[in-house]
Amino acid sequence: MEKLLLIDDEADVQYSFRRIFESPEIQLATAASGEEGLKLLPKVQPDLVIMDVRMGGISGLETLRRLRQIDAKVPVIMMTAYGTTQTAIEAMKLGAYDYLLKPFDVPKLKELVFSALKAARDMKQVVSYEPLLESEDYEAGVVGRSEGMQTVFKLIGQLSASDATALITGESGTGKELVARAIYHHGRRSEMPFIAINCAAIPENLLESELFGHEKGSFTGAAAQRIGKFEQCNGGTIFLDEIGDMTLPTQTKILRVLQNGTFERVGGNQAVKVDVRVIAATNKPLEQAVAAKEFREDLFYRLNVVRIQIPPLRERSEDVRLLVNYFLRKFAQVQKRAPKSISSEALIALERYQWPGNVRELENVVHRAIVVTKGEAILLADLPAEVIGKASTPAVDRGINLNPQPMSATAADFTTLAKALFTLAKQDPKLKVIPSVERELIIAALAETNGNQVQAARLLGITRATLRKRVDKFQIKQELSIT
Repeated sequence: MEKLLLIDDEADVQYSFRRIFESPEIQLATAASGEEGLKLLPKVQPDLVIMDVRMGGISGLETLRRLRQIDAKVPVIMMTAYGTTQTAIEAMKLGAYDYLLKPFDVPKLKELVFSALKAARDMKQVVSYEPLLESEDYEAGVVGRSEGMQTVFKLIGQLSASDATALITGESGTGKELVARAIYHHGRRSEMPFIAINCAAIPENLLESELFGHEKGSFTGAAAQRIGKFEQCNGGTIFLDEIGDMTLPTQTKILRVLQNGTFERVGGNQAVKVDVRVIAATNKPLEQAVAAKEFREDLFYRLNVVRIQIPPLRERSEDVRLLVNYFLRKFAQVQKRAPKSISSEALIALERYQWPGNVRELENVVHRAIVVTKGEAILLADLPAEVIGKASTPAVDRGINLNPQPMSATAADFTTLAKALFTLAKQDPKLKVIPSVERELIIAALAETNGNQVQAARLLGITRATLRKRVDKFQIKQELSIT
């Protein structure tokens, strides 16, 4: 449930908000003054504050200043009458998420509120970047144990310790925004705002205004001065997704911000100074865009201080099982039920598929399979036809065992093995089946890989850290003389 705190001294406005927003999904708390709202803040712990500019007692502007000192990350939407627009603009400079003119349009109000709530979720939801193989806490995470993803994890850690500009590259659906949010959440600006802008989703003629704001009368429809995202995000982190789609004039302004922290609003001539960390992402080859004069070379080098290249899912098929497990648990948490299981045949098909839509496509396929499956296990027939039909030979080239015959006999083989082990256990009461089998499996995996722990862990389906713990636990290191 998401929580809204409305601070407004007009009873009619409070009544209207109750009718519009109070529902099982949203809890609305109201306060009639800034003082009352600040007292309610620690009790309600709102995800979003909506506040009038002019109230009895302390002003909305002063309330905002004090609120930002308590919690700089909670979004605040200011409401104002036409005569107090300049005050609302001052509030935007203090870090308000946006402002709304009274009398407000209900559809626009809802759109703005839901947009602010999403921003609040993005800032609050900590993004981890561990493999999560042994974690029961399946929060939002960048998941993977492949060599390519381990490199990504290391770079996230290194970037989190600095304010360096980062450029995240990779195909669509690989998780570029998650990586950006991981850098933010583990960085020094994690208590300040995080704003994500999709440069490709905003019309070209509006993007510059969205980023830098505009002055009154600077273009048709600019009825008042507006503060852009860079000013709103002062002190925080801004994520510019699909920066390769940005026009050259806007690129010039971005370059200036990176060089000296200043810019001018559209139609303005006064320099505005900000302190914002920039993380950019693109699915386009920027080197080619630079060569074609479609992207500024100097901006490319400014952005490319630290480059994080996220590998496509088809190049890290060893992560598919881990991701499937992650999504099964994630959707189970949302549905508040036990996670569904998945058959070996279905997993093989998922590993063999090429995933043109990358991790995003895999998430959608798992979600669909959970919905359509008739039992507690996802079967091969529950997967989309294109996944089953196109799960073809390229995976063989990556060294994955795709022969369905051994997998179809796996259950019977395991049953036979289990019966043999239980027979031994009956003959020798001191025999502990699971530890004994685990120990022999680890020895066999290390022998199979000539002592290479990374490859052995991959064979066993565990992390290298877990393997090391088991090696120490069973004193295997001394027997095999491995490091």
